[in-house]
Amino acid sequence: MVDQNKGPIRLGMVGGGNDAFIGGVHRIASRIDDRYRLVAGALSATPEKAQASGAALGLPPDRIYDDYITMATHEAARDDRIEAVSIVTPNHVHMEAARAFLRQGIHVICDKPLTSTLDDAETLVAEVENNNALFILTHNYTGYPMIRQAQHMIAAGTLGQIRVVQVEYAQDWLTTPQDFKQAAWRTDPARSGAGGSTGDIGTHAYNLACFVTGLTLDSLAADLQAFVPGRPVDDNAHVMLRFKEGARGMLWCSQVAPGNENGLRLRVYGEKGGVEWGQEDPNYLFFSPFGEPTQRITRNGPGAGDAAAVVSRIPPGHPEGYLEGFANIYTAAADAIRAHQAGQPLTDSPLPTVHDGLNGMKFIHACVTSSAQNGAWIQV
Repeated sequence: MVDQNKGPIRLGMVGGGNDAFIGGVHRIASRIDDRYRLVAGALSATPEKAQASGAALGLPPDRIYDDYITMATHEAARDDRIEAVSIVTPNHVHMEAARAFLRQGIHVICDKPLTSTLDDAETLVAEVENNNALFILTHNYTGYPMIRQAQHMIAAGTLGQIRVVQVEYAQDWLTTPQDFKQAAWRTDPARSGAGGSTGDIGTHAYNLACFVTGLTLDSLAADLQAFVPGRPVDDNAHVMLRFKEGARGMLWCSQVAPGNENGLRLRVYGEKGGVEWGQEDPNYLFFSPFGEPTQRITRNGPGAGDAAAVVSRIPPGHPEGYLEGFANIYTAAADAIRAHQAGQPLTDSPLPTVHDGLNGMKFIHACVTSSAQNGAWIQV
């Protein structure tokens, strides 16, 4: 059993200052199950903003840092040092920031994608393997109860051998040129990496498809576009997928699809039936046994099993979604951290790891390479 009696995990944060959406999400998620307490931070690349953000969050003045290097070294020297750090910066900072804390034996919880380049991703994998600290990647959609239900059904053979995987992630917020902070760095290859929509949301779709099905990608053929004139990274992508187990798939990601807010959708079809799930109405999973009427399985309702129940908090009919899915990742990370401290690794944990992050970076690299070669099939 994991010891939860040691109190909340002392948490630090890099990035996520006052005007950062994702920092607030991580902070809320860490608090939902009372497993963390934020005690330190280097919340911005700008020292003035870092100090102001830390003060606004009520952090002790001596634990508000101007940069993550100072934070890592100073925290490591404290008797009450942070036990874990959340990294919620633009992608190009992930590798160096994570390395600074890993080398101090501080566990890392990092936003996706793993890094901005494949080389940095491979460097970070080596750092994780060479240091005695955990690395968790927050692919938060894997924390949704009905996603866990779908994964369990497929693993149990309910759908039979998987034949077809269709996954899409459509948004519209970059349909026109945008210059506010989030848009600026997410469309800047120096900070986001070579993939635009493929890196920002395509990696979510790809990770979810692999997580639910258990399949391993063999090769892909991609057609990437930057529809907005002058945009240096893709804002739309169509990707054909071939899996090693014989299944075929298709992934569409777009940030220029008017009318779509956060349209992550997954459909999986096997020889015995299919399942369908959509993120914007996440409490339902639709199961279609071949030749029979489609069944609607409700989170915590009839037909939902233990895999979904263990990550559900409230009765059916009370919506759970984005924040709770994120919280499930944080809570599982807390269990893993406490088990690691006790010398009892969680061998069955569904947490996304640095290797999942590396797979995501290989996916981006293959997409960009394929599209540059007129959609050629690229081995992943």
